[in-house]
Formats: sequence, C-alpha cells, structure tokens
Amino acid sequence: MTDQSAGRSGFPPAYLDRVGSSFTDFLGITAPDLLPGRRPLPAMPLGEVGPHATTIVAVTYGDGVLMGGDRRATMGNLISSRDIEKVYAADSWSVIGIAGAAGIAIEMVRLYQVELEHYEKIEGMTMSLDGKANRLAAMIRGNLGAAMQGLAVVPLFAGYDLDAAEGTSPGRVFSYDVTGGNYEENGYTAVGSGSLFAKSSLKKTWRPGLSADAATRTVVESLYDAADDDSATGGPDMVRKLYPIVYRVDAEGAVRLSDDQVSSVAATIVAERTAADGQG
Repeated sequence: MTDQSAGRSGFPPAYLDRVGSSFTDFLGITAPDLLPGRRPLPAMPLGEVGPHATTIVAVTYGDGVLMGGDRRATMGNLISSRDIEKVYAADSWSVIGIAGAAGIAIEMVRLYQVELEHYEKIEGMTMSLDGKANRLAAMIRGNLGAAMQGLAVVPLFAGYDLDAAEGTSPGRVFSYDVTGGNYEENGYTAVGSGSLFAKSSLKKTWRPGLSADAATRTVVESLYDAADDDSATGGPDMVRKLYPIVYRVDAEGAVRLSDDQVSSVAATIVAERTAADGQG
C-alpha cells in the first residue's frame, strides 16, 4: 500500500470517510467484486447448475408475525439437500426467508444481516421496518443481472414494527420480485415453487388476530400442504427428524421455535390426516 493510496493510519481514504450508514454502499466503493450481483457470469442460462431453495410462508397474528420454511433444496430433478435452512433472523426484530438460487441467497442474507448491524452502529438506532424492507429491495435489484441468467433470489421479509400505531397489528410481511419490487402483503403470503399450494392452504386457515399457537399451526400446515403437491418442497421427515424452520417475531424479538415445538405441531397434523384418510 503506497502513501498515495493510504493516509497516516494506513487505511485507504474510503475507510476513514463517512460514506453513509449502508455497508453495501461501502463495499461497493472498497471491494465491489465481493457483492453478489457484481461478479461476472458466463453468457448462458445457469438456473439448473446450483441448488434452489423453495417454499417460504409468513403470516401475521395478534402479537406479531411468523415465518416458516421447508428444508428441501433441489437441483433440477435431484434433491440436493434435505436439511437446508431457509429462514434467518435478519436482526432482533425481523426475519428473512430465501427462495431461489440457494448459494447466492444465503450470501445475500449474510450481507443483509451485516447491513442492518452496520446501520445500528453508525446511526446509534434501529432502522425502521420500512427502511429495512427498502434496503433489501435495493440488494435484490443489484442481483438483476444474475437473475436474468437463472440465478434469481426472491426473499420474503417480515418483522415487528416498533413504530406501529396503537390498535394496529405490529406484524408486517413484505414480498419482492426479481427486479427489487417491494410489496407489503395483507396478513399472509408465500414464495417459492410450492407457494401456490401454500397460499391455498393459508387462505382457508388464516384469519386476523390468531394466537401464536394457532398461527404456528397455520404455517406448518401450509408447508405440509405444499409438500403434498410440489416435489421441490419437503414435508416433515419423521424418520430423519427434519421439520420446518419457524421463527416468531413479537414484542420480545425474533425467536426460532425449537424442533420439539415444531415437531409436535407436525405430528398432530400428520395424525389428523392419517385418521381422516382411514375414515374414507
């Protein structure tokens, strides 16, 4: 490092100037090749060369919001992973679920987590929920080139709104398209290959003001129904003890439900479906 490129501290000027509260913008100046959407790709469709994560659902309930995802990743007609994790805490008050090109999606989630943490350190406060949703939209937009070649990332975002007006639901859900379009959903939504079947299930079981337990069942049951009709969505695996990952976000923050909690709900659903089939 030469004197011309670094100051007395030994760091390049970009490390010393206050570029802003966005870590992604800082990375775009100092090391743009590390951003997922800035890497050169071959001029050919790439959609089938890497694992794809599939179905994610989110629902609001009386005290907040829940998000769940199945555990299967596919690569063409192959199951590339049976235990992938697709739902993550973005920060203390929000969660993000991934559908699409799994490797890029996971990298985007990690960058997004750093983005929110960096903002808190620079500004000394938590970003608003709308601000978080908009920051994620900008990151998705930055991946548009890869998306056009088959490596699309379409996340689902949800969180507890610390600024929600009294008497309104504090849980909010946001969906996106590959161009970074940002859409707030009313009550529930799903993304991924099994989203059509998951939404059909949610339409019948969700209602405003659900309790946390009832909303958990709604999430797990919608994933069960999606797995019943979509080969790329994995259902509860009682043999391998693999169950959907479910996060709850309320006034206490973002908490991942334990496997025991989720497996209990899944076992109840399976037992009820088995009994119903036996009566047919």
